[in-house]
Amino acid sequence: MCGHGRHRGHGGHGFRGFGRGGFPTREEWLERLQAYQQRLEDDLRNVQELIERLGPASPDERASV
Repeated sequence: MCGHGRHRGHGGHGFRGFGRGGFPTREEWLERLQAYQQRLEDDLRNVQELIERLGPASPDERASV
């Protein structure tokens, strides 16, 4: 009713989707960190591909920077 986010389904009890009491278990942390690491590695591969596709700058391009 007042629109302050109080009734949006999470109840303001810490992390959603974690174990008892809202605190993640060791296994949940490990799973989430491994997923995060995988996303970072994917992003790094994408950046590397873009760098390789762009190739080294020509002398004309370097002079204009």
